[in-house]
Amino acid sequence: MSEKPIVVVGSINIDLVTHVERIPMRGETLPGWDFETHPGGKGANQAAAVARLGYPVAMIGSVGSDAFGDELRQSLADAGVDTSAIAASKGPTGTAMILVQPAGDNSIVVTPGANALLSPDDLDAQLDLLRGAAMVLTQLEISTATVEHLAAICARAGVPLMLDPAPARDLSATMWRNLSWITPNDTEARQLCGMITAASECEPTATIEALHALGARNVALKLGRHGAYLGTQDGLRERVPAFAVNATDTTAAGDAFNGAFAVALARGVDPRQAARFAVAAAAVSVTRRGALPSMPTQADVTKFMEEHLRENQELTR
Repeated sequence: MSEKPIVVVGSINIDLVTHVERIPMRGETLPGWDFETHPGGKGANQAAAVARLGYPVAMIGSVGSDAFGDELRQSLADAGVDTSAIAASKGPTGTAMILVQPAGDNSIVVTPGANALLSPDDLDAQLDLLRGAAMVLTQLEISTATVEHLAAICARAGVPLMLDPAPARDLSATMWRNLSWITPNDTEARQLCGMITAASECEPTATIEALHALGARNVALKLGRHGAYLGTQDGLRERVPAFAVNATDTTAAGDAFNGAFAVALARGVDPRQAARFAVAAAAVSVTRRGALPSMPTQADVTKFMEEHLRENQELTR
């Protein structure tokens, strides 16, 4: 039996990447090096992550009428994504200006462009695709109205919806009820909960409970180099440790996590093991430059996990 596809609804951007020694202060000019352009956007990254792991995936999104639009559509097709539901809109394609520091940390400014034009009507034109999905992934780089409409479609069809709340913004009570999974990083989670304490002062368990109080059913809290923390509606509370790697570029690590987590869940893997697989996929991605190009294959992740298992066994002998 063929697998039901995962459908990703979200942003498609061209990433303009500059490597810098540090993030400039207000009014300051700094030299950069190794300017690059890469296909990106959280939606496109997650779709590519799913496709690279060998799972069928379709993308619903919008690109502009500039040269970047054709380039991005082709890059997704080359990754194995079904691009037939990607619309072309007049005006510019979405862009992300990314500053990457030597340790791999980054700062990003996103200009929505065509992503802001993806509308509820575009979703209604793809109802059969959405209703037939194993899972739907979305983010907040498209309009709130479109995400709310998507959540309602998925709820009526009984299709699980995973939200990556980036950039973080207030969600309606109905939206919380319609989510199967929410996958914030620590900063996004604290913004959603209205917490103003420093990250070091806010334990993951408290953050998870605050998200459940808002209406979240299942939470995968992404903690970067500290792994992830799961909190599910049936009472699971568990930290999933990270893998130690030398990070080159952390751009889209969270997207690698979401794509891999969705693939594992769609294949019937329990949340603990799915999160372990997703943390491994994210670890592989940060050893590579770029967003969409950094997404690992199933073979990449399997090899990575096997190598770390052998290393751990040798250390315990």
